[in-house]
Amino acid sequence: MAVNDQEFKNALKLWASGVTVVTSKTEQHGIKGMTATSFSSVSLEPPQILVCINRSTDTGEVMLEGKHFAVNILTAEQQQVSNQFAGGSSQEERFANVAWHEGALGSPVLDEALASLECKVVQQVEAGTHWVVIGQVEEVCCRSGEPLLYFDSAYRELATR
Repeated sequence: MAVNDQEFKNALKLWASGVTVVTSKTEQHGIKGMTATSFSSVSLEPPQILVCINRSTDTGEVMLEGKHFAVNILTAEQQQVSNQFAGGSSQEERFANVAWHEGALGSPVLDEALASLECKVVQQVEAGTHWVVIGQVEEVCCRSGEPLLYFDSAYRELATR
C-alpha cells in the first residue's frame, strides 16, 4: 500500500539538504532559473550530477531544449536568493538583484554562489511529475563560505565548533 502525499512530505522534510539554484538559457526563451534541493552527485568518472525538475517548469523546458544548465550551490547568506528563485515571481524578477554572468556553456552562473557546476545534459528520465536530469560537469567554480541548508521546512546553517 502506497503512502499518501502528506505522509511522504512529512518524511522527506526530515532529510537535510543543500539549496541550489538551477539555471539555463536558450536564444528563443532567454534565461531561466529555479530553486532546487533535489541535487546529487552521480559519477566521478565521468563527472556527473543529477537534478530533479518538475516537468511543468519553464526552467526544465529550457534545460532540456538547450541541453545545458548550471547548478549554483547557495551560501548561508543567500536565503533571499533561494526565496527569489523559488517561484511566485517572474523570471525577470528572479535575476533582477542577483549578480551573475554567462558561463562557458551559456547558462547563467551566480557570482556569489558557494560553487557553480556547468553541465551538459547527457540523459533525462521521466519519473512521475519530474524529470531526473543527468548532467556531465564541464566547468566548476568553488568559493569559500558556508552552505545554505534546508531541514524540516526551514533554512538552517552549520553549527560553529
